[in-house]
Amino acid sequence: MISHINKHKNHIVVLSGILIALGFVFDFIGSENLKNDALISATLIASVPIFIKAIQALRMKAFSIDLLVSIAVIGALYIGEYTESSVVTFLFLFGDYLEMRTLEKTRSSLRELVDMAPQEATVLRIDGKTETISVEDVEEGDRVIVHPGGKVPVDGKIISGKASINEAAITGESEPASKSINDNIFSGTIIDTGYIEMIAERVGEDTTFAKIIELVEEAQESKSKAEKFLDKFANIYTPSVVILSIIVYLVTRELHLAITFLVIACPGALVIGAPVSNVAGIGNGAKYGVLIKGGEIMDKFSKVDTLVFDKTGTLTKGKPQVTDIHVFNDTDENTLLRLVAKAETISEHHLGQTIVKEAENRKINIVSMEITDGEAIKGNGIKAVVNNRQIVAGNRKLMKAENISLENDVELYAVKREKSGNSAIFIAIDGEISGIISIADQIRDDAKQALNQMRKNGVKKIIMLTGDNEHTAQAVATELGLDEFHAELLPENKVEFVKRLKEMGHTVAMAGDGINDAPAIATADIGLAMGEGGTDISMETADVVLMADKLMQFSHAYSLSKATTRNMKQNIFIAVGVVAILLTGVLMGNVHLASGMFIHEASVLVVILNAMRLIRFNHKDRKKSKAANAVPTHA
Repeated sequence: MISHINKHKNHIVVLSGILIALGFVFDFIGSENLKNDALISATLIASVPIFIKAIQALRMKAFSIDLLVSIAVIGALYIGEYTESSVVTFLFLFGDYLEMRTLEKTRSSLRELVDMAPQEATVLRIDGKTETISVEDVEEGDRVIVHPGGKVPVDGKIISGKASINEAAITGESEPASKSINDNIFSGTIIDTGYIEMIAERVGEDTTFAKIIELVEEAQESKSKAEKFLDKFANIYTPSVVILSIIVYLVTRELHLAITFLVIACPGALVIGAPVSNVAGIGNGAKYGVLIKGGEIMDKFSKVDTLVFDKTGTLTKGKPQVTDIHVFNDTDENTLLRLVAKAETISEHHLGQTIVKEAENRKINIVSMEITDGEAIKGNGIKAVVNNRQIVAGNRKLMKAENISLENDVELYAVKREKSGNSAIFIAIDGEISGIISIADQIRDDAKQALNQMRKNGVKKIIMLTGDNEHTAQAVATELGLDEFHAELLPENKVEFVKRLKEMGHTVAMAGDGINDAPAIATADIGLAMGEGGTDISMETADVVLMADKLMQFSHAYSLSKATTRNMKQNIFIAVGVVAILLTGVLMGNVHLASGMFIHEASVLVVILNAMRLIRFNHKDRKKSKAANAVPTHA
């Protein structure tokens, strides 16, 4: 019964409106009885869904706005104010309808994401035939074909073909990315040109796209501190309004005035103002490839005054390359690389994987070699026995710990490479330094611009923490104009540093790649992970995830958090201001029940429309408009 009434609420609004119009027509032709019958019918019909929600709220031991309106309508009927009762119920239901329509628009970014979800997949079977199946029926290991214009149905790796792929659904970036064999691709992305065959690795709810939708849904449902406070406030405020309206009646002996006071004091705009800003802000973030995990995160992010960055993969592109292999003691370069590359296969560190990739690029065979013992030493390097040779590869700390001395010429060469922006990896074979592998990574193209924008938006301090050497760290810090940098740190050192900053009163955001930096990310007030496509650990650990791996997204997220918090405050100010003005008008006799209800519902729509501006928020456009409006000055 209840669901049936809710389903036809729009029809109830229309019917109520028609009956009110008939009532005014009967009043015009002088038929008082027909007028009253029409207006009472309109009131009773429109009251049903309002009364039902009021009763449901009472069962939950809550004082809702519907309860206030129900009391007011019963009172208006009792004193014979049928015009007032019918108009109030109609406006309340019509306002509810408009709120739902506009609230749906604030969730438009999420709805667009859901609409982009692929429905079907073309799978290549063992017999060479293709079969089009539901995306839900795709299994891990299936060979999936995607043609031009088609949506990628699952996460996986390309095994044949190449394509230009629009990854806007994942990263927020409209610029197509070129993908070929061995590249990872994600569900929900679209092939602009080209043809690919891929192996399904993550399907159904395990795909990155499905996780993004789930995270955004959860984030939009979560509440900020302001929302939690307003919920508690409403639970106290609403019954207080009932008591105050009774006091108004006892003082004035005017039931009409008391009823008007009851309706006008409804905190509708106040209750809805904060959550609608939160939903719109988080939706905007999803549209631009930024996952912000809830209203409380948004609120805290807006207060950040100190940014802490990891270097590799965060301030730099995270695509290091071997720039030089220097050997000592007549060691053969390819032999050294072959031994070290095999040893580094036990490590997940990006520098180790870069060495393995260099061996592969040189067509050096490491598969036939044998590792009999191995250990990855976090933050320092690796030790391994490869083909009965003792290999140690890492930084100075590891060499010292293994009692491997660094001759003067070795140290001088290492410092020279580091000052030119390289990471120097010391290689010892059977206890003697045999070479140095230099690895360099480029600073992100958008790093300087993004950091400058965040400074302008209120960030006071930018710090870099890295496990890399002092000289390389200094080169990056100088290039980007950072306030501080600290080098040769282990993951636990980064955690301690973040803790010290918080103890000093700073609100800290820590940005890293979401793997080595997971502990520091979790320790910071706001943990931010950069990982193209969103690694599992980054999406779980971080408060904010940048899907496109770009620092300009960080800048957008920070600007968005401030805009959302500002918008929330504006809505609260509008709501409180309108109620204060209306109540003053009621007590002075200038505002009546129907007109007050109209203004009240209008204020609800105003706060929703104000929040909807966040859907179109783009910090780049904002900067452009500021620049365009700036008045040039002349010396």
